[in-house]
Amino acid sequence: MLKSYTKRLLRFVTIGSVDDGKSTLIGRLLHDAKGLLKDQYEAVESLDNDREGVNFAFFTDGLKKERELGITIDVAYRYFSTPKRKFIIADAPGHFEYTKNMVTACSRAQVAVLLIDARHGLLSQTKRHLFLASLLQVKHVVICINKMDLVQFSEERFEAIKESVSQYAAKLQIIDIQFIPTVATKGFNVVDTCEEMKWYKGGSLLFYLENVHVDSDENRIDCRFPIQMVSKNESPFRYFGRVASGIFKKGDEVLLLPSKQKSKILKITLGEKEIEEAIPGASILLTLDNNPLLHRGDMIVRPNNQPETTNRFNCMLFWLSDLGLDSNQPYYLLQAHRQEVCHIKTILYKLDIETLHREFPPSKIGVNDIARIEIQTTSPLYIDSYQKNRVTGSFILVDKNSLATVAAGVII
Repeated sequence: MLKSYTKRLLRFVTIGSVDDGKSTLIGRLLHDAKGLLKDQYEAVESLDNDREGVNFAFFTDGLKKERELGITIDVAYRYFSTPKRKFIIADAPGHFEYTKNMVTACSRAQVAVLLIDARHGLLSQTKRHLFLASLLQVKHVVICINKMDLVQFSEERFEAIKESVSQYAAKLQIIDIQFIPTVATKGFNVVDTCEEMKWYKGGSLLFYLENVHVDSDENRIDCRFPIQMVSKNESPFRYFGRVASGIFKKGDEVLLLPSKQKSKILKITLGEKEIEEAIPGASILLTLDNNPLLHRGDMIVRPNNQPETTNRFNCMLFWLSDLGLDSNQPYYLLQAHRQEVCHIKTILYKLDIETLHREFPPSKIGVNDIARIEIQTTSPLYIDSYQKNRVTGSFILVDKNSLATVAAGVII
């Protein structure tokens, strides 16, 4: 049951520069794929009486300010399904000042749908979003070159943009990149293909989303189960958390960190049902032999496959705060249900998103800057590289005074 559900679910995010048509594309996708309820359609239709037709962006732009300004501010999540798959959509904002919201949306996505206005081509913010999708290990990217009707459905314009994007993407870690010419307002190549662009021989966006293979992207080898909560109200104790990677099976021998004590899985519970195995992403309760005393932030792994235990590591840091990075100030570091105090030991370089050049020595690190740094924590963490594990390989930094989140990082 768990396996079939996980295989059918796809998380994707729409990214790109402002006004490239992300919200309109998702609204059109929901509409044409019959992913809207009747009252949702009628509610949006009543909002825009002065406009000919429906403003499809309103299906995702739920905030009043978003509708007034015609922009996306917060991440909008939508859900729909087809006979082939279930989908969770994250519609990310395109403005530079809301880039941190885009980072949040990308952090769990399996596919990124990047929109580009056919009139404008590859912009600076487009490059930023493409780089961040690569940094956050979104392995599949589909480039929708949108508003093709405004360039007379030109195949030459499509190919020129495709070439410029491909040259930039070649420097990044994206294993699968596809290109689709679209007109979101009219639904061309969103759910159905169209007569206006017969020169395009590929499928629609929905066809791609229904058929892209993502199951092999999961790490099912390195077993990591960070403890989120321990239930001590009954005996034996039960340990709640989400499987970060690997497959845990009933009867498996496991190693408990930090004690290095060995135990055995007696029972795996998903919701109200007992299951034989749990795969990545499953939120489960484990019951262990010998009833060990574990705490939030401890980790269950395999005896012969352990994460690195260290209090010093390199990472790529995305700075989110208007207050610049202060290397003299300690921060709280939150990683896999652990909270530790940390210090910035070294700022190695700052990255220029436009050119991908490294700035040595780096200038001040401010909002939306990306830098490679070295961090030291007061106590050891159990870490993997982000490329291996999105959960144990990522963290956030929190200001000790304001308790505001100031940065997100991925471990090299």
